[in-house]
Amino acid sequence: MVGVAMLSHLMGAHVFPLSARILRALELILSAPVVLWAGVDYYRRGWLGIRNRTPNMYTLIGLGVLVAYSYSLVATVAPQAFPPKMHDQHGMVGVYFEVSAAIITLVLLGEWLELAARGRTSTAIRQLVGLAPKGARRIRADGTDEDVPLESVRVGEHLRVRPGEKIPVDGRVIDGRSAVDESMLTGEPLPVEKGPGDHVVGATLNQTGGLVILAERVGADSVLSRIVALVALAQRSRAPLQRLADRVAAWFVPAVILIALLTFVTWWILGPEPRLAYALVNAVAVLIIACPCALGLATPISIMVASGRGAQLGVLFRDAKAIEALREIDTLVLDKTGTLTLGRPALDSVLVVAPWGEQELLSLAAGLERASEHPLARAVLDGATARGVSPAEVTDFQSVTGRGVTGRHGTRPIALGNRAVMQDIGVSVDPLQRSADALRRAGRTVMFVAADGSLAGAIAVGDPVKHSTPAAIAALKTEGVRIVMLTGDARVTAEAVGKTLNIDEIIAEVQPDEKAAVIERLQRDGHRVAMAGDGINDAPALARADVGIAMGTGTDVAMESAQVTLVKGDLHGVVRAIHLSRATVRNIRQNLGFAFGYNALGIPLAAGVLYPLTGLLLSPLVAALAMSLSSVSVIGNALRLRHADQAPSRASYVAA
Repeated sequence: MVGVAMLSHLMGAHVFPLSARILRALELILSAPVVLWAGVDYYRRGWLGIRNRTPNMYTLIGLGVLVAYSYSLVATVAPQAFPPKMHDQHGMVGVYFEVSAAIITLVLLGEWLELAARGRTSTAIRQLVGLAPKGARRIRADGTDEDVPLESVRVGEHLRVRPGEKIPVDGRVIDGRSAVDESMLTGEPLPVEKGPGDHVVGATLNQTGGLVILAERVGADSVLSRIVALVALAQRSRAPLQRLADRVAAWFVPAVILIALLTFVTWWILGPEPRLAYALVNAVAVLIIACPCALGLATPISIMVASGRGAQLGVLFRDAKAIEALREIDTLVLDKTGTLTLGRPALDSVLVVAPWGEQELLSLAAGLERASEHPLARAVLDGATARGVSPAEVTDFQSVTGRGVTGRHGTRPIALGNRAVMQDIGVSVDPLQRSADALRRAGRTVMFVAADGSLAGAIAVGDPVKHSTPAAIAALKTEGVRIVMLTGDARVTAEAVGKTLNIDEIIAEVQPDEKAAVIERLQRDGHRVAMAGDGINDAPALARADVGIAMGTGTDVAMESAQVTLVKGDLHGVVRAIHLSRATVRNIRQNLGFAFGYNALGIPLAAGVLYPLTGLLLSPLVAALAMSLSSVSVIGNALRLRHADQAPSRASYVAA
């Protein structure tokens, strides 16, 4: 439609030997659908902005187009209303129908390009959704298999996964061994060995062997579905930097309208003939070129791309605030168990006090731990089973948070826990204190066992440090981040781990309800604090920190309390998240700088400041094209974040 309108304008300049008045009428008719139909939504949104006292980009577009079109309409219908100097040799006044139509068309084109770019920013989500298999192979009660749609799988069912097939749902391996490619989840290319008892995630690829899994999470509860939901939530959120753009826009549009009025008045009073035409064209050019499309896109488009990229790297941001805040972190507080360590402690050794025997002591400990949900309880139970020891029958079980557990075996009172719980029941740990301290210095966690009001022995449990932790800690310190370990474990054990990892500060023997207070103290000291943890006891501290980081291998409560989730539970993810945060904020600032700079340059040019020196003016048509290109440039800059991964690879960490 614009092309036809512009052609008719050329025809009005006598490119074809037809009546000028007929061509002018044709130009009016051809441009009307574009201006009066295609642009209606812009006028509506512009008017809503004025009515709500929040003028916006559509206010400028609508005002510019309607002024140019209305002027042209009056010039066509009543040319005698204009001064004689504005008339051409045919007695007609110049019009801007094609400019009005072209502006609407270029804005539509810019929005189409923006939508296409936004579609590309959601590639990560579409890829994740597309990873889910369409069906599963369910094992019937009689042992035979049946292929069923994925949505019909229920928790508790047994599923068979053959080599080369995708694992259909989150679950636990109950039979078979295989290497599973979890790169879609973690970004790590090396497959992970899986066997009975290991957890598997839906949409990961089974490679070498057959597996039978127990379905534990299906549908919206699956890891993949939660990843998609978190990425979508982050893409819809607003970064704090967006508030700056909003405040500027609130003053920007009225200022532009004022500048356009001043431009009109100045050209009308001081400009050459025909003054009215010059005044109108330059005022419209100011309105169009100043359209804050680029300013409005600067922040949200970068957030959309960054959150999608984070999902590809195994880093899930809950909202835009987390993306922006992470770059300012100077202190990272780390829980020990499950964050620095594997979180799968194993029974290391058993110490006894005569006349107790090792098997009898281990039986009492296993009986107490059977009712406990503490991570160390599983280590004691598994260790007892491996040694052929059956748990004793325990009644009156009670858990003392952060200290230990108590109960009764028959009529005998028994207890298991740290020195504090022993003191509570009046039991001295002196007979084993030296041995316990030696074990703690070696990084073991020691739990004392008491029976009948006296010390019976102690159990040592070890939780190996994750093989990736030392390199990740070194990389974080290179980034200028201070590392603090915050744990409820004994100080000697914590210091053994901290010394191995070269951690800056160790805060040990902290109760769960005290962790948030430690975070608050660090914040009062002027630090920007991130907290990484994986347990229910970490949830208050995660929520209190400037940025809470949950290990994807941890509890749901921890992940719900955190702003960032590391899918694999690997601290390398923190390094990636910090780099992505810095790249995103840098990208947003580039976009904002470009948008402000564009308007600072474009508005004076549109107002005609160069005319006295060069005789050049900026056509409204060129202004509309420049406005659209500015938005496309901002989008193109934001799309560079799709390739952002400035964190060195694991191999380079190890090599270093």
